[in-house]
Amino acid sequence: MIRVSRLFKSYTYAIKGLFKTFREEQNLKIQIFASLMVFILGIYFSLSRLEWAVLTLAVCLVLTAEITNSAVERVTDVLKPRINTYVKEIKDIMAAAVLLSSIAAAIIGILVFWPYLSKYFGQF
Repeated sequence: MIRVSRLFKSYTYAIKGLFKTFREEQNLKIQIFASLMVFILGIYFSLSRLEWAVLTLAVCLVLTAEITNSAVERVTDVLKPRINTYVKEIKDIMAAAVLLSSIAAAIIGILVFWPYLSKYFGQF
C-alpha cells in the first residue's frame, strides 16, 4: 500500500537536494541557463513533439550527469580525503561523464535547430 505521507517526504527531500545542488554548483547553474535558452528557442521555432522529446532527453541527461557528479564528489570527499589519488581519478571520470553528455546534447541541439537557424541566417 502506498503511504502518501512517505511519498510526499521523499519528493520533498529530492526537491531540497535539487535546490542545494543548484545553490552550490556553478556548472549546474550554467547548464540550467543553457537549458532555458534551448526551451525558449524551441517555443520560438514551434518545434515538433519529437524534437521536444529529443531535446528534453538531452537536457535531462546533462542535468542528471551533473547532479550525479556532485553527489559522487561529496561521497569521495567523505570516504577519502583529497590525499588519495583514487579520489582525483573518480572525480575526473565523473567530470568526463558530464562533458560527454554535454557534447552529445550540443550535437543534438545543433541537429534539431540547424534547419530553423539556416532559414534565418542562410546556408552556413
